Amino acid sequence: MKETDLRLEKFEWFDTQTRQPAWLFPLRKAGLARFAELGFPSPRHEDWRFTNVAPIANLPFQPVFKPSTERLDPERIANSTFGRLEAARLVFVDGHCVAELSAPGRLPPGVVVGSLAGVLARQPGLLEKNLGRSAPDEAGPFAALNLAFFQDGAFILLPPGTVLETPVHLQFISTAKQTGATSHPRNLVLAGAGSRATVLESYASLGGAPSFTNVVTEFVLDEGAALEHCKFQNEDLNAFHIADLHLSLGPNTDLTSHSIATGARLSRNNIRACLAGPGVQCVLNGLYLTRADQLADHHMVVEHAAPRCASHEYYNGILEDRSKGVFHGRILVRPAAQKTDAKQTNKNLLLSEEATVDTKPQLEIYADDVKCTHGATVGQLNEESIFYLRSRGLSAETARRMLIHAFAGEILERIRHKPAREELDRLIWDRLEANPQVAEKTTHHV
Repeated sequence: MKETDLRLEKFEWFDTQTRQPAWLFPLRKAGLARFAELGFPSPRHEDWRFTNVAPIANLPFQPVFKPSTERLDPERIANSTFGRLEAARLVFVDGHCVAELSAPGRLPPGVVVGSLAGVLARQPGLLEKNLGRSAPDEAGPFAALNLAFFQDGAFILLPPGTVLETPVHLQFISTAKQTGATSHPRNLVLAGAGSRATVLESYASLGGAPSFTNVVTEFVLDEGAALEHCKFQNEDLNAFHIADLHLSLGPNTDLTSHSIATGARLSRNNIRACLAGPGVQCVLNGLYLTRADQLADHHMVVEHAAPRCASHEYYNGILEDRSKGVFHGRILVRPAAQKTDAKQTNKNLLLSEEATVDTKPQLEIYADDVKCTHGATVGQLNEESIFYLRSRGLSAETARRMLIHAFAGEILERIRHKPAREELDRLIWDRLEANPQVAEKTTHHV
């Protein structure tokens, strides 16, 4: 309760300092009330059974109300992940958009790519019907905390029929000068009927102090819209990262979302996809690489609420040292969702004897005309696969490298935006090559 009370006290101060439209205050209060009701989850909660957030609860709560840019300049931004890709770019430092580091560029008529705080100040009507579309009383504790405390984030509006040829890049940087520095970015993407776009999200940290990023991203796709979303999280190993991704998918929409997680001491991605109209195509695709004492958790619910929808989830993990991976995937098929085609796969490769994985794929089906499958694997490199490659003239070292890189490549090859895929492929390759276990000559049978 002490940790919760501290946040309630901070909210009272924050509320008196923040200018906001009249309709937003009740939303914030509802978010705060929801957080006060739930508190921080513990391993006694089924959905958090394998992930202990006590280190986050015990951090001093220090919301960053003003960003520091003294260590940042355009060249440093350009040298970061996706920094040299051609894109409409928004840069956020400690959760705040920094105009002098951003480059949204020239956009088609009617398209908005900008700061959520700026839109709230100038055109709040664009947000009133869609911000916090998920009801506060349904939100988890961290999403509720974000609703109470968010200050800025990205707002993307795509009018019907719009096609963005270049991606939108949302770059989030934490400077983390003090222990407990906390940012609550909130992103809202509204894709009109028949629109097409690619959205890239990246997270990094510069400071070494333990920091906390608590982000909520909402996608609302109208009929026939198609969107590719790629998130790369590579924060410092002292950082904590909780993210909620809410997907509201209308009829005949096509949504592909990738999650590549390599950073943070503890990271968790809560994904909720509602396939609300018929004919939806949804692909959720993820790769997590952990080392040292890292924990990477992906928790998702894919709700089929309409007929003739397809959802495919593919998540692979490569774990080193004493690190831990968690995967909890649930496919929920409502009675009206006949002709559902849903697949869910989680594969994990352990590169050490101490690495562990908890995986829990689930199906909950209330319709009778469906095709649904799920599965999970956990193990080390297979000796037979090593032998097969060696019989073709490869060394044991080369065989190991090929198998591990191919395991990661299963996920990366699904990224359709070629420049982003190629950059992530190089980053993952370098990360794997830095691990001496990738090239060790001993093999283990799964």
